[in-house]
Amino acid sequence: MRAAVFDQFGGPEVLHLGEVPEPEAGPGQIRVRVEAVGVNAFDGKVRSGAMEAVFRTQLPGVPGLEVAGVVDQVGADVVGVTTGDRVTGPAGRGAAELAVLDLWAPVPDTLDAPQAAALPVVSETSRRALRILDVKPGETLLVHGASGGVGGLVTQLAVASGVHVIGTASPANQERVASYGATPTTYGEGLVDRVRALAPTVDAVLDTAGSGVLTDSIELRGGTERVLTLADPAAFALGVEFTERSEHSAEVLAGIIDLVARGEVSVPVAKVLPLAEAGRAQSLVDDGHTGGKVVLVP
Repeated sequence: MRAAVFDQFGGPEVLHLGEVPEPEAGPGQIRVRVEAVGVNAFDGKVRSGAMEAVFRTQLPGVPGLEVAGVVDQVGADVVGVTTGDRVTGPAGRGAAELAVLDLWAPVPDTLDAPQAAALPVVSETSRRALRILDVKPGETLLVHGASGGVGGLVTQLAVASGVHVIGTASPANQERVASYGATPTTYGEGLVDRVRALAPTVDAVLDTAGSGVLTDSIELRGGTERVLTLADPAAFALGVEFTERSEHSAEVLAGIIDLVARGEVSVPVAKVLPLAEAGRAQSLVDDGHTGGKVVLVP
């Protein structure tokens, strides 16, 4: 089958279309004919070789952490799903014509494949971040990168639960953050003063951007407690909590799918590209200013 592959570590240019063996659904698994693949920053870290110190990648590598598609094979001991069903879920080696899933949720007809493929990673990460920070109604949460996929969903979920959210974003994305019900502000020099002018107390901070905001976040919070980053390794030197271990749940994913389908939250899809342009897609995500999810379609 066709897949986006890399035979060596390097920049986005090492990605190309290639042929790899078709996967088979094992016990407790399903196989889907892929209709869309979400592209994530982690894909680029694996492709570059930056993750080799943590785990080894077998070459040729195939990126793709989340897919949406149609079930075409059901493994032993699987119930509640049949061939022809539309599903989405976290995947390994998902940027291909076929992918195997260990966990999935049904996709309603009201959501197209690119939108469905944009949801597994941000759903899990957003819920995990909110659980760790344990923000309560009436508290103030500062979200860095509030216009992005994870930051935007965290912002919407927090606002819906009665939390006051201040969200940092580029000048071009201030209106989007405001549309989520948050108070927008720009990042960069003077951030501490701008946030203090908006809220006398910051109860919790979430950094989704990894753009060097942890020192300012600690100052605003008055310490490292309830400061969490998803993206800045400087956390380890500063004593800030860093979370990256996924805790995928079919129930959580289904819940976010339902909210998106009912229009209560949104996860914007900024760009849809063909599988042959996987390198370009990862380049856009590596730059970090996509304004929404980037999705590949086989």
